Amino acid sequence: MSSSDVTIYHNPACGNSRNTLALIRERGIEPQVIEYLKTPPDRKTLLDLLKKTKLTARELLREKEVEKLGLGDSSKWSDAEIVDQMLEHPILMNRPIVITPLGAVLSRPPETVLKILPPKA
Repeated sequence: MSSSDVTIYHNPACGNSRNTLALIRERGIEPQVIEYLKTPPDRKTLLDLLKKTKLTARELLREKEVEKLGLGDSSKWSDAEIVDQMLEHPILMNRPIVITPLGAVLSRPPETVLKILPPKA
């Protein structure tokens, strides 16, 4: 697996995200790092991430941020409305999301990423 095959949607302020990135690098892989708060995904990319991870928009939602932004009870939102909110407020996306040729995961806890990385050489 080459480094160009691995992408992480990363927030350097997040411990889970930093630890996941470290696990990837321990395997000798330097992934494409997308700091999604600086370069948020567009609608097509976000929907593709949901499809690849097999998560619903609600499952990708970072509940702590919902409360901080005063957006109320997320259970009242449709998936389409949640996607709209994530596009407007990328901080609502849970992280890190890692994509490799072996799959895609929301890497929480960080060790989850090991399921989609090749074994250590």
